[in-house]
Amino acid sequence: MINEKFIINLQGKSFVTYEGLLDLAHQIGLVSLEVDLVQFPSEENNMTAIARAVATTQKGRFSDIGDASPRSVNSMLAPHIIRMASTRAKARALRDLTNVGMTAVEELSMEEGVAEGEDHYGTVESPSSDPPTKRQIETIKKLADDLNKEINYDTLNKRTAGTLIGKLLEDKKK
Repeated sequence: MINEKFIINLQGKSFVTYEGLLDLAHQIGLVSLEVDLVQFPSEENNMTAIARAVATTQKGRFSDIGDASPRSVNSMLAPHIIRMASTRAKARALRDLTNVGMTAVEELSMEEGVAEGEDHYGTVESPSSDPPTKRQIETIKKLADDLNKEINYDTLNKRTAGTLIGKLLEDKKK
């Protein structure tokens, strides 16, 4: 079973982290995890990288693909779309291997996790007045500590906390 510390709540939905999938895969006997680049980004394919990952255990092989383009990643990650496609492919293969049906947070395109009118680190104007969940606050505190970031918790609501977690996770990958 996946450790709860690897579950992130974004805008009311639960997502697993790649780190959590890899941890669980090792627990159940991951032997190897290999990635091949299937499509190199070019002008002809709108700078889309496609990677194929194969996760192997004693019981079998699990494979899937992942893609990334400048349109599906944060602008800071656009120069790293090959690595993002690789991470997405590995996350998908590991979800099959571990039988985790929950989407990995790394699989999300930026359009799925970005709120309108955002400033930097949690000062998003939002009509939602629901307070952030305890789990969201704990996740933000851990990520902020890891990144040595100052966060204004007074302005957060459930929606902006989810968006902030997404931004902090992107920063942590850099």
